[in-house]
Amino acid sequence: MGALTSHAFKAVGPMKIHVEMDMTPEEARKLMGLPDVTKLQEHMMAEMQKRAKAAMDTSDPEAMLKAWMPMGGQGFEQFQRFLWDSAQRAAGGAKKDAGKR
Repeated sequence: MGALTSHAFKAVGPMKIHVEMDMTPEEARKLMGLPDVTKLQEHMMAEMQKRAKAAMDTSDPEAMLKAWMPMGGQGFEQFQRFLWDSAQRAAGGAKKDAGKR
């Protein structure tokens, strides 16, 4: 058998390879080199629970909303606009189209 040349490889074309790995989320995080945010997540959840409990103890709906959304409706609208603009950019939409809304 003769040696394979680069021409022989071009004739094959691109190949698709599927690799399946069975691992825990922690193992996947370590494999990809992502940081361990477990402590941060626990701290944030405790803080959210504390704020929610404090707001519910007052039985004041407005206080409860302020605890969950410090910027109120304005913060939600900004976040919604951010998601919309990001989706348009990802879909290839022009930036000037965002001003037409």
